[in-house]
Amino acid sequence: MVNTLSHLGIGLLLSYALGLKGRKRLGLVLLSLLPDLDYLTHSIFTLISGSVSHEVRNQLFYLLGHREFTHSVFFAFLVALLIWVKTKDRVYTFGGFQAVFLHVLIDYTTSSKMRPFYPLSTNESALRAIYPFDPVINIIPLLSIFIVAAEYLKNKDFWNIKSKDIWRTKGTDIWNKDIRDIKSRSLLSIKSRDFRNVKNKSILSIKNRDRWSIKNRNSWNGKLDLLNELRTFTNRNERKLYASLILVLLVWITVLPVTKVFLINRISDVEGTRISYKNTYPISPGKFLAAYSYNDAHYKLLEVSYWSGIENSYYVDKVSVTGNIPDASAHAKRAGKLYSTSVPQAIDYPVYSISENDGLVTVILSDARKPYVDKWPYFDTVYRFVFDRENVEYEVYESHYGRAEKKLDRNYFE
Repeated sequence: MVNTLSHLGIGLLLSYALGLKGRKRLGLVLLSLLPDLDYLTHSIFTLISGSVSHEVRNQLFYLLGHREFTHSVFFAFLVALLIWVKTKDRVYTFGGFQAVFLHVLIDYTTSSKMRPFYPLSTNESALRAIYPFDPVINIIPLLSIFIVAAEYLKNKDFWNIKSKDIWRTKGTDIWNKDIRDIKSRSLLSIKSRDFRNVKNKSILSIKNRDRWSIKNRNSWNGKLDLLNELRTFTNRNERKLYASLILVLLVWITVLPVTKVFLINRISDVEGTRISYKNTYPISPGKFLAAYSYNDAHYKLLEVSYWSGIENSYYVDKVSVTGNIPDASAHAKRAGKLYSTSVPQAIDYPVYSISENDGLVTVILSDARKPYVDKWPYFDTVYRFVFDRENVEYEVYESHYGRAEKKLDRNYFE
């Protein structure tokens, strides 16, 4: 999960590095945002999903859901094929593939669950090696936005404006205003017999304003000179500079997943168990939240970092029961089985909270990590199963991302 402007910036960087201009440059920018059009398709899926069978619903989700088909490698190749058929332009086709593929790759290295190899595989996976708000993957692409802004100013002849003329005009306006102030104040001072004081104040005001005017002028001239030099350097080394920025980005999103491997192996050795790579989430730059099944009754959660190893640990009950419910484990097992048939699978380490009221057994299913990451959406999904003891009927409600709870259709699970 990277901000939209950074995805857009990657498209711009690619277009400059490949020397594309005009419509092709704009096309590459739009292609870099193309995978996120699944926000629209997901809305369509939401509207129609309740009226189809369970199997059809799941397949529609793989095609229309957010971070599903449009965030797959196959989709990137499909887009490149369509570009080639339409344009027969090798450079533009390569750029189009890279624009979509880099969007998918960056999302994959952050925290998003995806099916990168759909339709060959419906298995979810994610590297989750980079914090979504990592400064490198967010700021480097934004440099291209600055490039566009600088180019726009150049085309508007902003760089050729003589700043001294601006300040000369500004100084003249200030002088004329001061003269008017002197005249008006002088008339008042004649009446109040205080002409000398007003004159002294007016002269002092003029001197102070001139001093600040010169200071501001020098400051702005320095900034304009610096921007002009930067623009000149950029134009002189255009394609190499942009290609270098993309290379730095690629190195970064390659190195961090590799370093995470060493961290996970280190923590696994300390704990004497196998820590899941894909289920270890970044919670800040260089810091992760890991979990594993400690025993039949508890999970163990670990806050780990590259520089300190294990920083904190917590134990979480897998099942908690309120009141006397002899068959609580059976209801928890039933809720888990129903959940396992649904998509998406938002919960990696399920915990069950069970209670009963008037013959209705309520099972609340959530992720063990939810209470330990404040206001972070990835562990925020909660399911509430309500089972009727007198028959096999049940209802399920879902809440996530801080939104109001909603009832799920039966075909969500069967």
